Amino acid sequence: MPRLFWNKNLLFFLLPIVLFAQVHKKDLSKLPYDDLKKLFFDNVKNQTNQKEYAHLYLAKAKYENNSVEKAKGYYLYSLLSDGTKAIRYLDSAIACSKTSNDIKFPAYAYSQKGYVLKNQFKYREAIDNFIIAEKYARKNNPDFYYKVKFSIAALRSEELGEVPEALDLYRECFNYYKDKEVRTPRYSYAYQNVLFALADAHKALQQSDSASYYNKLGFIETKFNNDDEYNALFILNEGANLVLKKNFSAALDSINKALPKMIAYKDVGNTLAAYYYFGKAYEGLGRKDLAVKNFLKVDSIYKIAKRITPEFMSGYPYLISYYKNSGDKEKQLQYLSQYMLIESTLQNNYKELTKKLQKEYDSPYLFSEKEALIQDVKKEKTGFYWVMGILALLVISTGLFGWYQYNHKKKYRLRFDTIMNKSKLVNDNKLADTETKENRSNATKTKDIGIAEELVNQILMKLNQFEDQKGYLECNLTVQILSVAFDTNSKYVSKIINMYKEKSFIQYINDLRIDYAIVQLQQQKQLRNFKMQALAEEFGFNGAESFSAAFYKKTGIKPTYFIKELTELNKI
Repeated sequence: MPRLFWNKNLLFFLLPIVLFAQVHKKDLSKLPYDDLKKLFFDNVKNQTNQKEYAHLYLAKAKYENNSVEKAKGYYLYSLLSDGTKAIRYLDSAIACSKTSNDIKFPAYAYSQKGYVLKNQFKYREAIDNFIIAEKYARKNNPDFYYKVKFSIAALRSEELGEVPEALDLYRECFNYYKDKEVRTPRYSYAYQNVLFALADAHKALQQSDSASYYNKLGFIETKFNNDDEYNALFILNEGANLVLKKNFSAALDSINKALPKMIAYKDVGNTLAAYYYFGKAYEGLGRKDLAVKNFLKVDSIYKIAKRITPEFMSGYPYLISYYKNSGDKEKQLQYLSQYMLIESTLQNNYKELTKKLQKEYDSPYLFSEKEALIQDVKKEKTGFYWVMGILALLVISTGLFGWYQYNHKKKYRLRFDTIMNKSKLVNDNKLADTETKENRSNATKTKDIGIAEELVNQILMKLNQFEDQKGYLECNLTVQILSVAFDTNSKYVSKIINMYKEKSFIQYINDLRIDYAIVQLQQQKQLRNFKMQALAEEFGFNGAESFSAAFYKKTGIKPTYFIKELTELNKI
């Protein structure tokens, strides 16, 4: 269920509580930074004025050559921009402050960039930027560190459907805030956010008693803080939870109390949620007419907002079934088409959606149902012919995609099992040594490669020490760097690696790193929560793409798949 997000972290520094008189425009450039910031945020309804204050702020910072203040100036400009333009400003803010030890920058810029990417549906890139923001904030800003952690959890839960993973992050945030003064302005809103997130995550996992526990805590806190909007949100969330408990009458009572507040506060997402759970409650009570009425309202809101999550999709199968039983084929086809088009749109963003579609309204049934509808509607109204053909193609495409996914996953699983079978002694670090020992066995006999035997043996010994000391984890390692460390010629090192390791230098280094990564990912569970960029740096790679490519070349599977399967295996 959508929640109120605290983009208050966008107000990246507390506004001074200093009141000052109106200043003439010609004197604005002389104002301190804090005063310019206050003027910027005091004019949120006048973007023209805001641009002027942002310009003055940045110009002042450039004139004084103050890197951190320049970063803040670019940040102000980003708040007035969207999409690619906003990202350009944020990248400039990051470049200005990346080497600073400022308490807020570049962490705030990375975090805001995450929000911009999230709004562009680039969820994985958004998470990568949140993780970098988290890394910077960890050093000297614990409050913001947990705000960013919450943002990562919310994105994983609500946009990617990774609720169990998000729940662990929410708990970390809760454990941090519960020891703070949560009824003060500094922490109250953040604490309420975490309580709602915990309740919503437990509800999504069908853990209704835990959901009720956190809804109750949230209700108490919002009452104390006189937060009427958030109080209604907890009431609505508990109403949804009561639907899951099949206490439909009580659910209707809670939703009835919350819905007027959602409408009054123009909360479109939660208004849609309220109508959806109205529909589910009436469905549970056998009131088909009222269930249909509310599911139709959900569809109406979706058509305007153009946004819906898998949580609210099951109203469409209900409408399809209802109109089928009532003999209204045009309505049946209308909502069947809507359902499949939404599914197609969301498929790339929600990993569980295909399973959900198959479970609630499986594809073979959809296909046969549409074929029958095509024939009937064609007889009644020939104008629908091309529409049906397109829908049939959509169903076939979905089926072919599912077949491809099944075979792809089967192949990946076999490769995963192969890796695991080779690493039964992983706790003794034998996996990382396996290939090394094989390579070293090749070195027992000196080959005639045009290099003195004594020199060959010296370099091979140094390579063994290099592998034992895990020197391959050093980033930007080249054959020239290694040769300097070995006090020898780079051509000799390259040639010996080619002959005795039977690999190119790059493949030799990458394979050592991947073997080490496989061991560490099995031994250190916390590494599995890292994003690809962080893992790449951990194992000596320059970037996520090079790490993923090397992992795939070595194992035949992507690291994301390996981590996912490893996590599932440990649950057994």
